Formats: sequence, structure tokens, C-alpha cells
Amino acid sequence: ETAIPICAKDISDDLMKEFAFLSGGRGKDKAWIITLPDNARFNEVPEEIVSKVLTYLTSVPSQHESDTKFILILDRRLDTWTSVKMTLQKIAASFPGNLHLVMVLRPTGFFQRTFTDIGFRFSQEDFLLKLPVVMLSSVSDLLTYIDEQQLTPEFGGTLEYCHSEWVIFRTAIESFALTVKEIAQMLQSFGTELAETELPDDMYSIERILALRTEKYYQLKEDITAVTKEGNLLLSSFEEPDAGECSQDQHCERPGDWETVNRLLGQLREMETAFDGFWEKHQLKMEQYLQLWKFEQSFQEVKNAIEFLMGQQAELPDTGDSVPQVKQRLKDLGHFDGMAQDLIGKAQVVILHGHQLAANHHYALNLICQQCNELRHHSDVLSDEIKRKQMRLQKTLDLHTRLQQALQCCDEGAYLLANQQMDKCQSKEGAQKALQDIERFLESSSAYLNYDPQALHYDFESVLTSELKCQIQSVQVKLENVRSMFENRQACFKKLLDKHVRPVQLVAPRPENPPRSKSPLFSPKHVTPWSSSHCIPFLFQIEVMHDYQEKRNSLQSFISDSDDNLDILKGHVINELIETERVYVEELFTVLTGYRAEMDNPAMLILMPPMLRNRKDVLFGNMPEIYDFHNKIFLHSLESCLGAPERVGCCFLDRRQDFQMYEKYCQNKPRSESLWRQCSESTFFQECQRKLEHKLGLDSYLLKPVQRLTKYQLLLKELLKYSTSCDGVQELQEALVAMLDLLKSVNDSMHQISITGYD
Repeated sequence: ETAIPICAKDISDDLMKEFAFLSGGRGKDKAWIITLPDNARFNEVPEEIVSKVLTYLTSVPSQHESDTKFILILDRRLDTWTSVKMTLQKIAASFPGNLHLVMVLRPTGFFQRTFTDIGFRFSQEDFLLKLPVVMLSSVSDLLTYIDEQQLTPEFGGTLEYCHSEWVIFRTAIESFALTVKEIAQMLQSFGTELAETELPDDMYSIERILALRTEKYYQLKEDITAVTKEGNLLLSSFEEPDAGECSQDQHCERPGDWETVNRLLGQLREMETAFDGFWEKHQLKMEQYLQLWKFEQSFQEVKNAIEFLMGQQAELPDTGDSVPQVKQRLKDLGHFDGMAQDLIGKAQVVILHGHQLAANHHYALNLICQQCNELRHHSDVLSDEIKRKQMRLQKTLDLHTRLQQALQCCDEGAYLLANQQMDKCQSKEGAQKALQDIERFLESSSAYLNYDPQALHYDFESVLTSELKCQIQSVQVKLENVRSMFENRQACFKKLLDKHVRPVQLVAPRPENPPRSKSPLFSPKHVTPWSSSHCIPFLFQIEVMHDYQEKRNSLQSFISDSDDNLDILKGHVINELIETERVYVEELFTVLTGYRAEMDNPAMLILMPPMLRNRKDVLFGNMPEIYDFHNKIFLHSLESCLGAPERVGCCFLDRRQDFQMYEKYCQNKPRSESLWRQCSESTFFQECQRKLEHKLGLDSYLLKPVQRLTKYQLLLKELLKYSTSCDGVQELQEALVAMLDLLKSVNDSMHQISITGYD
């Protein structure tokens, strides 16, 4: 079985022998004409080659039409009957198409024509069984079957045909068709690559792939443009100058070359259109994929940052034990809120980006909307939590402010009673004036002295902690004590007014020993909890305390004379011990954060004198150690004695070794004071004092540990006076001795370091 040749170039040498050609002419029944010109050497051509050539010639019009018919014109005018017979036999044996008719121009020689007539007559039946053969005597007989416009000039026709050009055109057409097929395969391969290649996980690689694919797309577009140009050039070669004047029928008589090229160009245009549409969709998807990748990166970064802030926010306290602490925490929370708002702003930008992608009909619309909602939810939760803590801290600050005002009122009231001169109150006028002073004070302070604890608990229930409840209880006890003191004093003055007699002279006993240092317990100069720090110079404070001690002893004698319960006074001293301890801890904290920590602040370095740099241990000594001891240990021990006064002595005895740290602080005090004198006027200290809103300088606060140490023995003496027949008296006595020994030890060590020049 003969294989069909792929293209004309495979048999171009055999085609160029021109023993058969397809001129493009057609018979009256539209059968295509294949001409076998007069060639004495036709029978020498191998049957295989004849079969290939005839198969190719019949395949050309069969590409465009179904049920194609053919007419063979055998020009054998110069041949012999024997050759004609062999040709007919060869055609009958190997013609591959639907052979409609064979027209033979028989030999024109006298003898050969006679032989042909006789031979054909005897062989006609054999030929008719296989081939419909018509013997023609001349070209004019041929014109009776085929129009002259469908015949080439050698048969008396007008159809122009050049065999070599036809072979060249057929080769070009088939080469163009092969190129179009290769373009189609390239486009298919490119499409498969785009569909099956997995995209990487990093943005740079994705952008690189998109750039390479875009470059390849434009390269393919250039190839398509070049092939289209080639096809249009080839198509124009088939159009004759008068092609516009030819009828549609004439146009269709061409042998299919024009139609083939035009059809291939149409396919090329369709492929290009489809390829452009595919690329546009792919490019859009790639760009959207890149947009989604960037969006998800931004989403994940902001989400992680919000979750990190949420973790930090969870660690921020929403309460506090004092006004400075709550204010500091509100300030910290405000700074934290600023960072959170910046991050929430970034989240809003990411959400806006997501909405823009959704508005542009992104293919991952549902995912983008879900992540936008998730980001919005996280932002709202963070913002709500910060607002909740701000509200709690603000409410806690309001509570502390109320407690501070109540304590200040108690101190002012107690100071008023302590400063009433009892010798002037013995007369009716003096008693009446003192009673009016008391009534005026009670009227102006009724909002604080008569506050309802239940109402306070109800108003601040949402922020109450165990520490705050203890503070409220402590304030309540103090208020009750003060109210009781005022009631007793009022009752006493009223008795004086009713009897109009001179009361027994109350003599205030002098203190056993002048105290080294004591701050007035109820003096307006005294520092109260939850208030701005205030310090009295050391020597002046001793004098004020001495004067106050006399007045307090007078007040105690007056209360005792009124049969007041000693437990009230004992509870009052314990409250003062705890409250002043809290103030002391807060003052140390303020100094350490507002001065000492600022020495490490790079922004404050420019304000710091050179001699002060890296010398915070000289200026502050071991104040951090003292602060940690009182804040973490001793204050909590004292607070546990609020309802158990008998445990106060044990608190001091259990921690007597820890108090030795004061010896180190006092020994460093001369060095600290010397450094302070050299740098006290520096801008650094002024700026720190301005930030803290302190009225007094740092030196007043550096004196606090010394003052506090002398304060303990005075309070222990007071407590011991009201605990003569109570539990824990022995421990109180031992605690007082221990604190007095500590003061002596500190004084001795201070004297010792002043002695120089001796071994």
C-alpha cells in the first residue's frame, strides 16, 4: 500500500519530471483535469513513482471537496498504440482517485492511428470494465467535452499554467501550512505550561515568572505576526490583476491554492484571537494572584502584630493601689493606645485594599472578605479592651481620689482638734468658740466624714480588688475614729457650756526624750497617701513634731478623761503606720523612676552634667534595695496587721536584719550630698522635677530614708502606750529596743567613718 506523501517537497524531483500535472481546469461536470502530456518515456517511470505523483495530485483538490471526480487527458499523439495500451493498463492498476473519464488523444501517424483503432476496438471491453476511455482523433474533438477556458494552450485552450511555478507554490503553501501547525502547537504547549506550572511562595519569584511569561507571550505574538505576513504575501501571489473583475464561478475554478492559504490565514487569526483572550484571562489571574499574595502578606503581618499587642495588652494591669501608680498606668496605657491606633490604621489600609480587590471582581472574593472581617474583628477587640482598661483605671483613679480626700479631711480634722488650746477652752466663750470651729469644720467636711461605705462599694463595685477593699476599710476605720473624736470633744464642750464651770486643767505631758525626727501625723505639711509628694527639711520637722507631740498628748489626756477606748487610739496609730508606709514606698518609687531611671535616658543625657554621669549609685546609694524591701515585703507585712495589732512587733522583729541596709545608705549620704551640692542647679534635675510636678528638690527626697528610720521608733512608742494590757506587748517592747539600737548603730557608723588618720 502506497503511503500518502506528506508534502510536495518530498516528491519535488518526481513532480518536476512533469509526466502528470494538475492544471486547475475542470470538466463540465466539475471533475478536475489531470493531464499526462505526450512523453515517450512515461512507461519507463517506475509504477511506485507514478502512484505517488498521482496520489499527491488527487489529494490536492480532495482537501477542499468531498466526492472529488477526475478526468485524465492522455496526450499520445506522438506515441504508439503499444505505449498507449501500457499507459492505460498502468493507470487502471494504480489510479488512486475517482476516475470519471479518460480522454486519449490517439497517435496521429498513419500506421499507429490504424493500429490504435484496431487495437482499441478489440480491447475496448477490457478497458471499459476498468476505465471509461474515449479515443479522440484531434484537439478539436477534445473541445466538445471540455471548455477551452479549462484547457491549457497545447490543447487549444486559454488556461495559463506553468508547472514549475505550480510546484514552487505548492511547496510554499504546504510550508506555510506546516508553520501554522507549528504555531498552533507552540500556543498549545505554552497554554499547557501556564496551566500546569505550580507557582512559588515568594513574591519576587512570582513577579519574575509573570515577567518571563509576558516576554514569551510577546515573542509568540511576533511569530504569529510574521507568519500572517508570510501568508498574506503568499495569498496575494494567487490574485491576478483583474481578480476583481472575475466572476465568483471563475474564482472557484482555481485549483484550491487561494482557498487553502485563505483558510490557513483564517485559522491563524482565530488562533491569535483565542490566544489573546486566553492570555488576557491568564495575565489577569496572575496579577490577581500577585495582588492576593501581597494582600495576604499584609494581612498576616498586621494580624500577627495585633495578636502580639493583644498579648501585651493582656499583661497591662487595669487597677492600682495608689494615685501615682494609677496615673502612671493610665499614661502607659495611653502610650500603648497610641501604638494600637497606629496599628489599627494599618489594618484599615489593608481592609481598604481588600475592598478594592473585591470591587474589581477578584477571583478570591470570599477569602478576601473573610480576612477583612477577621482583621476588623481583631482591631475592634483590641480597641475595646484598651477602652475597657482605660475606663477601669479612670474609675479606680476616681476611687483613690475620694479616699485621698477623705484621708486629708481626717488629717485636717485631727489637726484641728490637736491645735485647740485647752486652757482657753475652759471659759464659756472659749468653749463656745471651739465648738463653733468644730461645727464649721464638720459642716464643710460632711461629704467626706459621713460618706456611705455601701454606696462607695456599689459605685465602684466593678473595679474593687482585695487591696482596694482593704484601703476602703482602713479609711472607714479612720473616719470612724475621727468622728468619734469629734463627738467626744463636742460632748465635752457642751457639758462645759451647760455647767458654766471651769473644767479640770488638762496638762500636756512633755515627751520623755526629744525625738530625733518625726513628721506631724495630721499636719497639713504631712504627706498623705495618694497625694503629691511633700517633704519638710530635717531639723524643722523635728521641731514641728515636738510641738505636735505635746498637743497630741493633751488630746490623749482629754480623750482618756472622756473614757474613750484605748483601742481607738491604738487602731489610729496602726493606720498611720500603714498609711505613711505606703506614702514612703510611693515616694521612693517616684524618685527611682523620675530621677534615677532618667539618668539612663539617652534623651536626657545632653542635660546631665559630666560629673553626674555614671554616678547614680553615688547619688542614690542603695535606695533601690530599700525600695524593693519595703514594697515587696515590709508593707505587706504591716498591712496584714490591720485587724491584728498584736502582730506589729513581730513584723519589726522578723525583719530586723533587713533594716541593716539603712546603715549602708546613711554611710553613703555624705558622698551623695557632696555630689548633689555640685550638680543641684543643673538643668537635668530641674527638668526631672518639672516632669514629676514636685515642689521640692531631689535633696528633700534623698532624706526620706533617714526620716523614715527615726519615725518607726516614735510610732512604736505611741503604740506601746495604748497596749499595756494587750497581747503582743513584749514583742512591741523588743521591736522598740531593736529600732533604737538600729538608730544608735547608724549614728555610731556615721561617727566612725568621720574618724580619719588612725588605724
